[in-house]
Amino acid sequence: MPISVCGSETARRLQERVARALPAERVERVGDWWLRHDVGSSWWTATVLPHGVPGRDDLVRAVSVAERFYAGFGRVTTFQLTPGVCPVELDALLAERGYYRHTPISLWAASVDDVRFRARSSGAGIRLTELPTGAWFDVWRAVHGDGGDCRPEWERLVRVEQPSAYVGVFDGDELVAVGRAVVDSGWAGVFGMATLPRARGRGAAGEVLRSLADWASDLGTGGMYLQVDGGNSPALRLYESMGFTEVCRYHYRSEVLS
Repeated sequence: MPISVCGSETARRLQERVARALPAERVERVGDWWLRHDVGSSWWTATVLPHGVPGRDDLVRAVSVAERFYAGFGRVTTFQLTPGVCPVELDALLAERGYYRHTPISLWAASVDDVRFRARSSGAGIRLTELPTGAWFDVWRAVHGDGGDCRPEWERLVRVEQPSAYVGVFDGDELVAVGRAVVDSGWAGVFGMATLPRARGRGAAGEVLRSLADWASDLGTGGMYLQVDGGNSPALRLYESMGFTEVCRYHYRSEVLS
């Protein structure tokens, strides 16, 4: 099940699954491109997912359409770019137009059975629900929140239409680690992994992955995928130990407004 070829059709479809698991408030399609707009939640929810535009002339027109779309909301245009999946000329074209490159990310995948086989239970208490709870969200926000308005992030979770699981791991009576998964067309995407600092290094994140893999297996799901910052060494070690391998790397380009 793990994929090794960057730019495969599977990599493209995984990224489209990500877009459904992190649903923007508004999505417009220009050919195979997804123009996504969102207010207040994570910035990457409001980026262009550019797939399948042939020819440079068509490419220039499509970029201009995207720029007008985001200008209508008073925000800069940002593209998510995966070599081999996006049009080959797009990255260079955006650089020519003054877009700057940032935020390299790695997409990883594993078989559900491999994750379940490699996981080791620590005996911690586990709670799995199909909808987010306030306690689950509080732990996620403690790790990833910026102290601002949390309602947009909560509303994004509520917009997810695919089957979802929210896992929490307890240390005694205290919830210390969380994660969620979304099943879509035979794959389970893993999102929202968060462990409180005082609980790190004790297997809580592995428990989250094990529980999500068990849940995905019960639904007949064969593969799991996730995204990770290439500089996050502890996360990379964990995911490698659980059987994940890199599918491809991608990055973003954002326009600079004068």
